Amino acid sequence: MYDDHFGLSGRPFQLTPDARFWYETATHRKAMAYLGYGLAQGEGFVVVTGDIGAGKTTLVGHLTGMLDPKALNVITIVSTAIAADDLLRVVATGLGVDPSGLAKAQLLTAIERGLHAVARSGRRTLLIVDEAQALPVDALEELRMLSNFQAGGHALLQILLLGQPEFRERLHGSERLEQLRQRVIAIHHLDPMEADEVADYIAHRLSVVGWQGRPDFAADAFEAMYQGSGGVPRRLNQLAGRVMLHAAIEGLELIDGRVVRGVLRDLHADLPMLAVDASAAPEPEALPTPVPAAEEVPSVSAFVPRSAQWLDTVAEDEDTEPAPAYATEDRVAALEARIAEQEAALRRVLTLLVDWVEADRGEAAAAAAAVVAGASEISDEHVPIRAPAAWDHAA
Repeated sequence: MYDDHFGLSGRPFQLTPDARFWYETATHRKAMAYLGYGLAQGEGFVVVTGDIGAGKTTLVGHLTGMLDPKALNVITIVSTAIAADDLLRVVATGLGVDPSGLAKAQLLTAIERGLHAVARSGRRTLLIVDEAQALPVDALEELRMLSNFQAGGHALLQILLLGQPEFRERLHGSERLEQLRQRVIAIHHLDPMEADEVADYIAHRLSVVGWQGRPDFAADAFEAMYQGSGGVPRRLNQLAGRVMLHAAIEGLELIDGRVVRGVLRDLHADLPMLAVDASAAPEPEALPTPVPAAEEVPSVSAFVPRSAQWLDTVAEDEDTEPAPAYATEDRVAALEARIAEQEAALRRVLTLLVDWVEADRGEAAAAAAAVVAGASEISDEHVPIRAPAAWDHAA
């Protein structure tokens, strides 16, 4: 919805991994270096681990997009705790072998023949296993056995394992995985991005979908985003998407730190499991001082606004004496003005929703086709519309 409001060609902060939005942070650059070294060896295992949402899948999407299919046959498996025999059948299917009705010995023979067939075509085979922490030890041992297949002194299969941090701990701590551990030629853990990388990350993702400066960002917005997400890409995308939606609903053209903190409070209130840890959350700002009971305005005193600007403006009212009786009318008038502002915001929400729902489906399909056609023109040298220095103080 906010993408239409700000004239963007797509959603820049979608949670689904998309290699178009690849951005090379320091830790991702190091991971690509390890992957390049590992692939150049043409054998053994390469291991990449990272926390949930660290960008492992996007990393692999970027890697496979760079590989030449004429030189490398890539098989990708997203593990769902599959058993060893089922894993072998998935590998066989990736090699174009029908595993139906084959016993294990026959299946291994068929896989080896499939690998030889790929090698005779002048290609190597790369097996990518995502969510490797879910694989049982027996399945990991089967992968190790597959890595033994060779021809003319050259390995027929190389394996890339992606997993969460517990897989790395398991790999280092299990005696049963000692032989696999000795075959690991490169390993890297994806860390969260640094605070000074957030601004360029946001700028890059916005520029991919045609951002032209709406909305603009103040410098303190990026610090607030880093504090609220911990630098984890998926958390940052979730927060940035909510911030953009809030800006569209409120009609904001400038996003600053106060806006981001307000959205973070809403995230913790509405989606506590999806927001960052409570220890990293910003301190809640003071709520409005309740209207004294003597003033007898129950319908107004029950109203607790949640908009960030309302929460900020009442901070100066803390620790003050109850307002005298002659100030009651002024207080009620101020609250009524706030209620009117909230109603205006709700009307803007309804207007955006109606425009979005009633949009012509034919035009939406044509726009989607244009986005797909335009995505093919995006190269690895794609750079943001603005230079990083433009973020110094967008206000």
